[in-house]
Amino acid sequence: MSFEPFSTTGIGSMPHTEPFAACEFIFKHFDIPFWPQMPKYSQNEQMIAQFSEGLPGIVNEPGRVFLKKDEEQINEWLSTYYDGVVSPVSVEYAAGLYSMEKLLNGKKLKFFKGQITGPMTFTLTLKDEEGKLIYFDETLREVSLMHLKSKTKWQIEFLRKFAEKIIIFIDEPILQAVGTSAYISVEQSESMRLIGELVSFIKSLGVTVGLHCCGRTDWKEILSLGIDILSFDAFFFFDFLKIYKEQLSDFLKMGGFVAWGFIPTTDDLNSLSDEEIIKQALTKIEEISRGIPIILKNSLITPSCGMGSLDISSSERVCRLLKILKNELING
Repeated sequence: MSFEPFSTTGIGSMPHTEPFAACEFIFKHFDIPFWPQMPKYSQNEQMIAQFSEGLPGIVNEPGRVFLKKDEEQINEWLSTYYDGVVSPVSVEYAAGLYSMEKLLNGKKLKFFKGQITGPMTFTLTLKDEEGKLIYFDETLREVSLMHLKSKTKWQIEFLRKFAEKIIIFIDEPILQAVGTSAYISVEQSESMRLIGELVSFIKSLGVTVGLHCCGRTDWKEILSLGIDILSFDAFFFFDFLKIYKEQLSDFLKMGGFVAWGFIPTTDDLNSLSDEEIIKQALTKIEEISRGIPIILKNSLITPSCGMGSLDISSSERVCRLLKILKNELING
């Protein structure tokens, strides 16, 4: 898939509490539209809860989502599972997705971006009824991967109703913690297997795959998984990515894209001026493009992470800065 250089898109979460307003905002501000996840609108739209619907044993209570392991229920679920099965995301869990469909009203877009919580973040966040992370239960780990595949396949089929070409970002913020003392028993090879299986599954459906992590991780491993777009927090972690300059160059030469999260969605947005944020981004792109010129062609720009924690005014500023940065990069 090919994009116009420095096209803009978002990570997923938005600060809105009204679905149609969020969708209209996205169409106004981004080159590549996406459907909004709205954690302030409903607990069901938080990144674990949103894709938990239909998982055998899931319990969604006010202020708490957990999994109650039931061997009989799991075995029954497994008996009907296959790689082509779909698991719908209902309007109660993704109001913005259904609002996008209504807003488009039969119109078909060239590009549209969706997103799915990655298997590592899902299993290293969701707990069972005893408070244990489900990642450490081999059965629940595999069931979760299958479940996320079925959610992704359903989403792709839904998006094909109004988009010619689909992009799915796998959101894996937890990768920044894998390998630290908090997750010392999580093996890197298992992390890459789980993510790699989801990447391969999505690509088998003819869809472009991105992976987003808003922190430090082993980008060499990630770039070897067959992803099409690497999305990361370039505001904070640009220098860390430079360690993988050789692998990044090879990735881009093979048609890969980098989605640079240059505009912060943290408190730094308020502590820096527009000029300071834009200057930092331009300096970084200029620096890395000297060694990897193709990067000026194979780049998207995004907020550093989702905007769900911001207020609407701040999200408008993020989008304004994205537009300014794009114009500077294209026109010099």
